[in-house]
Amino acid sequence: MKLTQHNFLIAVAVTVLLVSSPLRADDYRDARAELIAAYQQENFPAMYLAARKALVARPGYPGAMFNLALSQTLISDHLGSLQTLDELADKGIDFGAVELDEFAELRTLEAWSDYTARVAYLAAPTGDAEVVANYSEQKFVPEGIAVDDDGNLFLGSIHTGQLIKISTTPEVLLEKGDSWSVFGMRFHADGSLWFASAAVPQLSGVGADEGRTGLFRADPTTGELSRTAILPQYEEAQVLGDLLIADENTIYATDSLTGAIYRYYIDSNEFEVLVKRGRLTSPQGLVLDESGLFMYVADYNNGLFRVSLQDGSLAKLDVAENVTDYGIDGLYRYGNELVVIQNGFRPNRVAALRLNADGLAVNTSRVLASNLDEFDEPTLGAVKGDDFYFVANSHWNRFDRDNKLPDGLSGPIVLRLSLE
Repeated sequence: MKLTQHNFLIAVAVTVLLVSSPLRADDYRDARAELIAAYQQENFPAMYLAARKALVARPGYPGAMFNLALSQTLISDHLGSLQTLDELADKGIDFGAVELDEFAELRTLEAWSDYTARVAYLAAPTGDAEVVANYSEQKFVPEGIAVDDDGNLFLGSIHTGQLIKISTTPEVLLEKGDSWSVFGMRFHADGSLWFASAAVPQLSGVGADEGRTGLFRADPTTGELSRTAILPQYEEAQVLGDLLIADENTIYATDSLTGAIYRYYIDSNEFEVLVKRGRLTSPQGLVLDESGLFMYVADYNNGLFRVSLQDGSLAKLDVAENVTDYGIDGLYRYGNELVVIQNGFRPNRVAALRLNADGLAVNTSRVLASNLDEFDEPTLGAVKGDDFYFVANSHWNRFDRDNKLPDGLSGPIVLRLSLE
């Protein structure tokens, strides 16, 4: 989900790549502020130093790497700039340097043609994904998705607040008013459908409820709600964006605005804090590890962490040089691989990250799908057997500053691909 202002935006006359600051003060935020100020003052040596500081604070962060490449070419270190862009390409990332005039001097370098060929390769559609569902409502803005044992699909909307079921024909199970924007959803072992919901600015007619959030339990046949669990108002704005059902009585949920992770007990209808607010910047998807003693969580701005379910302690995963764990929205597990949807850079993609034996490092990755024609900021998905179902076109990136959507958008598209 995209409420943390963590989208990558090119600002200051389409040059400096701005990645939003986390809620808590940190070295990256300070370095980024220095970088922007130096760019605006055309003090490019200072911009270069700030870019280096940003990468010390967040090693391998794609936005910081791009800013470093930009600062390098602005101080006439064109070979260094191309090397940094190549390192981004090694991770399968392109921020459009080929199209920007600021990198014009690099076009005279002998290795530039090799780089442009790599960028062209990254821009090509990848992956054998099949369209399994369409819904005609253009401004639905899908986020959460679930699949039942009969292959029926369930989609939730950020903008309309609806929950729909797609079998032979689409059916609206829940209208706005019963809950708010519908985010991540999962099936419970008892057959009920749990989903996270929040009153966000992108919800049409959000009204006075803005900032409230909670977990809801629905009957997947009728849409009737049998549980409404509202998170206590710890902060003015909170968004439970994804959830994980760990067992019959326990649900974990991430708050992507405050950085907290909560544990919710179904029998007592109570929330407790597992990871305190501010320890993560923007937690998104979460999934149990094989042992069930830990879970993995994707912090959009800081990468993958393993969380102890006993005490909430965090361990940052080590990631191979040619892999990136930033910009992850949806997170799932398939054997010893973490299936991720990454929409925080270009190209957006679905990838499988292979864990090492102790589960604390990512050794390799494989791209399952990228740059498909149906893509317009993919978000969340669901693993069913050896198949992965996911939302291809959330349209999150189409909201304007007033949270309005343009006309002519495509309705929700659900894709399926094999994980084997």
